[in-house]
Amino acid sequence: MGLTARIRTRDGWAVSHAVVTVTDMTGAQVVRAEADEEGAVRDAVALVPGTYTVIVTAVGYAPVASSAIVTASGRAEIGTVTLARQGGTELPPPGPWTVDPAHSSVGAVAQHLGISSVHGRFTQFTGLIEIAPDEVAKSRVEAVIRADSIDTGNAMRDGHLKSPDFLDVERHPEITFVSTGLTPATGSDRWTVHGDLTLHGVVRPVDLDLAYLGTGADPWGGTRAAFRATTELRREDFAMNYNQVVQAGIAAIGTTLKVELDIQAVQGETLPQA
Repeated sequence: MGLTARIRTRDGWAVSHAVVTVTDMTGAQVVRAEADEEGAVRDAVALVPGTYTVIVTAVGYAPVASSAIVTASGRAEIGTVTLARQGGTELPPPGPWTVDPAHSSVGAVAQHLGISSVHGRFTQFTGLIEIAPDEVAKSRVEAVIRADSIDTGNAMRDGHLKSPDFLDVERHPEITFVSTGLTPATGSDRWTVHGDLTLHGVVRPVDLDLAYLGTGADPWGGTRAAFRATTELRREDFAMNYNQVVQAGIAAIGTTLKVELDIQAVQGETLPQA
């Protein structure tokens, strides 16, 4: 195998339409290969030992160029190449952006019996992002989640999570997040979103680790921006202290929740009509 590479987006998805071009030091093209459905690039042509330039392109993504050194094996093993959306380093245009629940997910992961994980998600939520025109750090986000929309794929477990032992959805039907500020993290597309989370009737400050994935047009004539955010919560911070201890003192359900948000937002104050 002469050339191998894996092409991925920043959030780990394969870029199946990517093209890898390899040129020698004179600028002559020696290899051109396309990624398959899994984002993998494979070309069997052995390369002459030397230094080459590798350029990865894909429609809608910013091109990436790097150098590769081919040894006597004749192989160029590029590894994983991460592509950013075109204009991905440029922040979304200022103004309101509405979260699209149909193309977003709000998930949580808890440890179960100390050996595996239980994945859950909330299926009903709304959100509004306001990008400040003068200073991005002044941007705001608000979100409301229906607590009784929790879905872990097991009706009995979901019922328990909705009970007073956990979410107590009768008394606390909504989970809300209101940002209080943003600070830049490493890289131009990474931010920390500071805010107040109201969960189970308790308000606590929470920081979200946010990655901005880029902006692009959608098929309905609108503009969309994509984000991924993560954080960790401790149940006891929100007065959810229920637990069942199994053998050897292992808790049935872990006390820490990993929250994972994949968000698409549409420019404007309303979603497009289907």
